[in-house]
Amino acid sequence: MNKKELLITLEYIEREKGVKHEVLIEALESALVSACRRIFPNDAEIDVKIEPQTAEIKVFCDQKEVSLPQFGRIAAQVAKQVIIQKIREAEKENIYEEFKQKEKTIVNGEVYRFEGKNVVINLGKVKALLPFREQSPLDRYRQGERIRAYLLEVSKKGSMPQVILSRNHPQFVSQLFKLEVPEIYQGIVEIKEVARQVGERVKIAVFSTDDKIDPVGACVGIRGQRVKDVIQELRQEKVDIIRWDADPQVFIANALSPAEIVSVKLNKEEKRAKVMVKDESLSLAIGKHGQNIRLASKLTDWIIDVRGIGAEEEEISLISIKGIGEKTKEVLIAAGYSAKSLAVASVEELIKIPSIGKKTAEKIQAASRKPQATSYRSRNKKLVV
Repeated sequence: MNKKELLITLEYIEREKGVKHEVLIEALESALVSACRRIFPNDAEIDVKIEPQTAEIKVFCDQKEVSLPQFGRIAAQVAKQVIIQKIREAEKENIYEEFKQKEKTIVNGEVYRFEGKNVVINLGKVKALLPFREQSPLDRYRQGERIRAYLLEVSKKGSMPQVILSRNHPQFVSQLFKLEVPEIYQGIVEIKEVARQVGERVKIAVFSTDDKIDPVGACVGIRGQRVKDVIQELRQEKVDIIRWDADPQVFIANALSPAEIVSVKLNKEEKRAKVMVKDESLSLAIGKHGQNIRLASKLTDWIIDVRGIGAEEEEISLISIKGIGEKTKEVLIAAGYSAKSLAVASVEELIKIPSIGKKTAEKIQAASRKPQATSYRSRNKKLVV
């Protein structure tokens, strides 16, 4: 490789691979110094200078310029090795920067191969990993299949950047809606919160910055097409679209949809909400295996206690019994007692309840068996949301 060829090569790498000319010159000088040490004594001071404009190479030993007959061959070999190394480094850096910009968004790829339960996805310039822990239990993969995934993380590891994908991250759902709903992409509709039980159900809270735009309707789409496309990508995972509200009472009531809410009482210090529902809606509010209330609690960031109207009547009748205060009432309710069951409970049964001693148990038992002068009925006022 002569000086002209070297200059052309350096210019090409700078233009096509994005490696700066001065970086290449410095790398070549450093590599040539290492090569020259094999020729000169170990204690000699070696220096190599390359003229950036002409690619002329000068070698100095103990600050004196020297001429080596075999240096042209050495320089050519070193230049080739350095150029190859810098090209690889530049490609790695460019790929890293490209995919780093796509982090926290959805990317499209093709199932390339399987490594145990992990799936390798071909993204074109790089092979990404979809670990088993980031997969949905509803997903089934076939080699060559086109899939979409959430780009979770990009890091510099090994010879190429390492790209980690996810299909069970809550933000995967957010990004799918962003692709399907123009109002979200434009910023008119905002996704406030997402709560997901992967493979079963996801709740997404949305809000509109324009009073004329219904955020729920925008996400559902005409004839439900937009949300159907998201559900299809999630392999038929159920999707609840909730209207977000700055008022926690309203937001909690919305989050427990489709249950019919009667009232929501807040304990702001403990960030706990006591929700009363019609008895026929109790199972809906709780959901299968507690799924609905668990997701609603995660979505709103409130501890939610759901009870039927009958539970409120029992609670009020307990407090009406003389000798039972607020703290004792809470303990009894937690232990599953109502006014009716308390009247037939023995002292031995009551003292098994934490924080209730024998004297208190006897007092409660005596009071619960006396006829009460006052009766209470629950207020069945429906919360307007």
